[in-house]
Amino acid sequence: MQGIAESRAEINRIREQLSSGMHTVHKDLSLISLVPKWSGGEKATPLEEFLASIDRAARLGQWEDRDCMNIAVLRLADPCKAFYNACTELHMKDASWEDFKGAFREPFRDVHSDQYHYMKLQTSRQGRNEGPMEFAGRCKELAQRVMSKVSDPIAQQIHRAKVDRMGLARFVGGLSGVIGRQVRYAHPKNLREAVNLVLAVDEAEKQERRNETFYTRSDEFAGQVPRSPGKSRRGRNDSERTADSRTKS
Repeated sequence: MQGIAESRAEINRIREQLSSGMHTVHKDLSLISLVPKWSGGEKATPLEEFLASIDRAARLGQWEDRDCMNIAVLRLADPCKAFYNACTELHMKDASWEDFKGAFREPFRDVHSDQYHYMKLQTSRQGRNEGPMEFAGRCKELAQRVMSKVSDPIAQQIHRAKVDRMGLARFVGGLSGVIGRQVRYAHPKNLREAVNLVLAVDEAEKQERRNETFYTRSDEFAGQVPRSPGKSRRGRNDSERTADSRTKS
């Protein structure tokens, strides 16, 4: 009986260990790669998008409040890094992630109106030396600046889908030349598909130009009349006889 009781006690102890082990939370700090560097400049990612990227990574990686703040500090670049160093309240032990957000939102808030960003989005076109990836990123960033700031997750999904459609429409509309025409004919469903179409059409255009150059050179070469070896030999013999006659005279 004593042996049975000891066995039951051991089984219960193992069950408790397994039960406690099932609730162990493992952090995944490698998701820091999802958080962009942020400097607060005009061309930088919007502040709200920077903060949202940390919140998304925190949910996926089981980060704690302090982890969010430490990772945010790691991803700061000047002048935002200097601003953080000057904020003594953010260096206190009881400083929270919400304190960090509040400290940055006021000085780095966007002073331009939504109408300003909307007009800038609608009038943007691909630059002469701007690649398709850069132009797509610029369109997406401008569309994000127009997006309303809401806390409700469902509303966020709706606004994000609207941003994607706006960015796609401006990207396709801002492309010029043959590439822009071909992409508009294809009616891409999202921005990634549109960028891939641009790259494919551009490569096809380059290949066509290479083929045209090849065939042009081939036609030019075929149009040249090759010199007959016999004629060349007779020409050399005539030159040699002329030279001998001059020497004798």
